[in-house]
Amino acid sequence: MSGQRGMVLVHTGNGKGKTTSALGIALRSVGRGMSVHILQFIKSPERTYGEELALKKLGVEMKQLGIGFTWTKTPEEHRRALEKGWPQAKEALLSGKYDVVIWDELNNALAIDKFPVDDVLPIADVIETIRKKPEHVHLIITGRGAKQEIKDEADLVSVIDVEKHYYDEGIPAIKGIEF
Repeated sequence: MSGQRGMVLVHTGNGKGKTTSALGIALRSVGRGMSVHILQFIKSPERTYGEELALKKLGVEMKQLGIGFTWTKTPEEHRRALEKGWPQAKEALLSGKYDVVIWDELNNALAIDKFPVDDVLPIADVIETIRKKPEHVHLIITGRGAKQEIKDEADLVSVIDVEKHYYDEGIPAIKGIEF
């Protein structure tokens, strides 16, 4: 990279497109010869995602740290996944090996209120890690419900709103669009 300071970008809100936006930046970065590492906090490695298949062809590692949506597993299973996943995400950022690190759905994980997560994914540790990121690394954090502390650390906050969505018409997730 050209010695430019790495930015912290947050994509939040209830509309569709937060992860998609981050993946667009990943694609653009790879096109510019930059190294990208993507960690997904909620998605499970037991499922296949179209973006993962495409990014693998480009040499981008995408790792699922989660076990799926919070209503599909027990709170203890989610807590174990977060406890195991957070150190991996932290290491990826602090290593300085990547030009761009994406923490996909971190905001969702931090917003879980059905069971405690602060002992396995402490917001204070997340903020401290963001502040310690290597100067050249761009960090992108996605997910609805971004905490104010996360937004305060960001150089850019995009709130993606929803005006109309086919989910409201009972249409489920569409292959190639959502996954």
